[in-house]
Amino acid sequence: MKQQPNLVYIKELSAGDLAFEQKFINVLKEEIPLEKEEYLKSVREQNFKRTGDLVHKVKHKLSILGLTEDYKLAVSFEAALNQKDDALKDNFSAILDKIDTYCKTL
Repeated sequence: MKQQPNLVYIKELSAGDLAFEQKFINVLKEEIPLEKEEYLKSVREQNFKRTGDLVHKVKHKLSILGLTEDYKLAVSFEAALNQKDDALKDNFSAILDKIDTYCKTL
């Protein structure tokens, strides 16, 4: 079953503080499109180090959005990038598309 992003963790973390939730959501909405753009650029340039850094940065957002399986893929991809292996790039791009689309609905 394909996982879908959700705000369960953010709601738990906020303990009902709606202002906190909104700030957190705003950060995601601002950062994810920029990180996606940077990721695509670094992949095109075959900059394995930069791509790995971006995957590392984004993988924590996957966990926050309840995407545990996607998080595991990101961990594997980050390790592969350290070996200059970008075979999972399309899978990770699809994850970025999914969370970018989700953030636009928030």
